Amino acid sequence: MNAVSQDINPLPQGKYVAATRHGDIVYTSGMTPRKNGVLTFTGKVSSSESLDTYRDPVRLAAANALTAARNLITVQEHLARVISLTVFIAADETFQAHSRLADFASEYLHQEIGDAGIGSRAAIGVASLPGNAPVEIQLVAAISV
Repeated sequence: MNAVSQDINPLPQGKYVAATRHGDIVYTSGMTPRKNGVLTFTGKVSSSESLDTYRDPVRLAAANALTAARNLITVQEHLARVISLTVFIAADETFQAHSRLADFASEYLHQEIGDAGIGSRAAIGVASLPGNAPVEIQLVAAISV
């Protein structure tokens, strides 16, 4: 396999791989906002903060997921489309803008691969995430020649 993009190399934080390919489908692991394995933002999403506070962490997690998927395609292939995107958000109990926060990930994917970057999506609030990350993103994508 040839890597198309390795400018951000998601490093697994345990006994798993960043992404798995089965045929023409890639499933990524959950990606948090890490650079070189180090979280760049920690803590729960707070309903008292502006959503823009979380734009960069969400985009970084999405970038890590996209890079993990791209790392499993050959130079003759491309990501045909994002089939599904799941955005887990560790937020305080009163936070209600999960979908708007997940839009930052969708916007990033649209910016990177156009309309093919928009698939079905779930935005899910959770009590905590690994390493006290505010967001974790997992995607499933189709590959085409």
